[in-house]
Amino acid sequence: MKDVILLVEDESAIADNVVWALTNEGFEVAWVTTGADALRTITERSVHLVILDIGLPDGSGIELCKKIQLSRSMPVIFLSSRAGEIDRVVGLEVGADDYVTKPFSPRELCARVKNVLRRFNNAREKAIIVEAPTLKFGPVAIDPVRMRAKYFGTELELSKTEFRLLAAFVARPGQVLNRDQLMSLAWDEPDSAMERTVDAHIKSLRSKLNEVDPSKSAIETHRGSGYSFRETW
Repeated sequence: MKDVILLVEDESAIADNVVWALTNEGFEVAWVTTGADALRTITERSVHLVILDIGLPDGSGIELCKKIQLSRSMPVIFLSSRAGEIDRVVGLEVGADDYVTKPFSPRELCARVKNVLRRFNNAREKAIIVEAPTLKFGPVAIDPVRMRAKYFGTELELSKTEFRLLAAFVARPGQVLNRDQLMSLAWDEPDSAMERTVDAHIKSLRSKLNEVDPSKSAIETHRGSGYSFRETW
C-alpha cells in the first residue's frame, strides 16, 4: 500500500515538479491549491504526510498547520520562499516536522519526505510498544513499563538496547528487519556508522536466549537482508 502525500501548493509549476518526483519515488500524491480543500481531503482520505505552502490563496499555511494538528496527528513539511530564521522557528513551533525553502531540489524534498515519515512511523511504533500492558508471542512475555522480559518463564537480564531489540522482534514475528530498521527501533539516536553494533547486540541477545533454551533458535539470520524472530514454535 502506497503512502499518500497531500501537497498544498497554489503554484502549478512547483506542484507539477513535486508530484512528478514523489510519484517516481512510489508515493501517491493528492494535490490541492487551498487550505479549505486540504482540510476536506484530510477528512475524506487517509493521508500520511502533508507538504504545505505557507502562502495560500485563502489563508496562512501556519494557521492551516495548527488546524491539521488539532484534527489528526500527521507529519507536515512546510514549503516557503521565506528563508529567515524566525520563519523557520515559527513553522517548527506550530508543529511542522521540516521546513524547505524555495527554490528547492525535488530529489532533496523526496529524501526529506522519506526521512520524516520514517521518524514519525518509528516514534508511533515505539509508543505502541510502550503503551501496551504486555507484549507476548510464543515463549516471550514483555512488560514495557517495567522493562522486563521473560523467555520460557525465565526473566532475562537485558540491557536497554537488547530489551528494545527483543520488543521490536516480538512485535513483528517472521518479519525480516534490516540494520537500519533495527537501529531506528532500538536506538535513541540511530547512526549508519553503528551498523556493526547492531550485529554485536543481536549476538548478545541471542546468547542470553540460548542460555534459557539452547534447543530453540529464536532470532534467525537472513544473510544480506537482516534478522527476524521465529514465527512458529
